[in-house]
Formats: sequence, structure tokens, C-alpha cells
Amino acid sequence: MKLAIIGGTGKTGKELLKQGLETGHHITALVRNPKKVKIQHPNLKVVQGNVLNTADLNAIFKGKEAVLSALGHKRFIGPSHILSRGTENILQAMEKEQVARFICITSMGINDNRFKLGLYYTLFVIPFIIFFYFRDKAKQERLIMESSVNWTIVRPGQLTNGRKRTNYQHGNLGSYLLTKMISRASVADFMLKQLSSSTYLRKTVCIVN
Repeated sequence: MKLAIIGGTGKTGKELLKQGLETGHHITALVRNPKKVKIQHPNLKVVQGNVLNTADLNAIFKGKEAVLSALGHKRFIGPSHILSRGTENILQAMEKEQVARFICITSMGINDNRFKLGLYYTLFVIPFIIFFYFRDKAKQERLIMESSVNWTIVRPGQLTNGRKRTNYQHGNLGSYLLTKMISRASVADFMLKQLSSSTYLRKTVCIVN
């Protein structure tokens, strides 16, 4: 398939690029700093741009069949709207360029899955470290759910740098007590498999080891 990937320089985004190319997809990646993309492949096109600039998105979405987003950042202190505004721009550009399929990673512990990332995250990490980040993620999800695209929201547990596994669990998951984990490589594998599946079309899905 002809794919556009957002957030390709992050740890999960790099796995999406690597595994997507290995499975034969043609990928255009929008990144702020192309030097951070170390992969070279004839089916990979790296474009410098910003998700907050709709013109950049329109350019890379033209002729694509699907968009995968691993958008993220490390601005945890103070209010931020990068995820929600960036996603709003993605959705508008998809509509303009008539790209129907959108697969986006967020996190467990958000909206109707609130409190299900375990006590450590519920009582400490979310309220004291990533409160504004998660508030923006919640808004990001709502924008996607209200859109007209064929979306899938992938909610992983705590991300690790472990190896790719294919026997992960997915569905309506979570724990009020324990923090469930999943490797970024496994999340990328799951996201790419959704391109040929309708199981979670216009649905949220949690994924853990």
C-alpha cells in the first residue's frame, strides 16, 4: 500500500518505518528533521515538514491509501495542544486528499479506559508528570472519533524497547492495579496489520503483552 507515516523519528515511528518497508509498503514519512531517519530504502520517501502546517500534510497525503500516526513529543510541563491540533490538521488533510484509512496510537488510561493503566500511572505518573500530555491525548481521541475517516485508535500499555512479539493481547483491556506493558515493535506490528483488517474499524483497541 501507499502509506503516509507521521512521527517516523520517534521510537514507535521508527518501527513503523522499518516493518512497513519489510512488508512491501511504499512509505512517505513527514518529519521535522530528516537527518534523524537513518533508514534508506527505495520505497521510502522522507519529507521535511510539520504536522501543524496543513500544506505539508496535503502534499504528502496526495495519492495515499492510508495514514499511520505515531505523533508524540516530550513537552510534559504546562498545557500543550500539539497532539490535538496536529491530529485535527491530519484529519482535515485526509478529507481534502480523500484518504479514508487512519490508524493512530494513543495510550491506555484515556477517556473510557481511564484509570486502567495501573495504580502507579493513575495515582502518580498521569496526575503529576504527564497530566497535560494525557489531557491533549484525550482531546486527540475525541477529534478522531468525531471524524468521518475509517479510524482505528490503538491504545498500548506502557511502551518498552523489547523485541517484536505476535502473541500479544488486544481488545477491551486494562487493569486498575497493574501496569501492563507492550513493546513498540509489537505495537507497530499490530498497527500495520490493521491495514488489512476491519475488526477494529472505527473502534478503540488496547494492546498489551
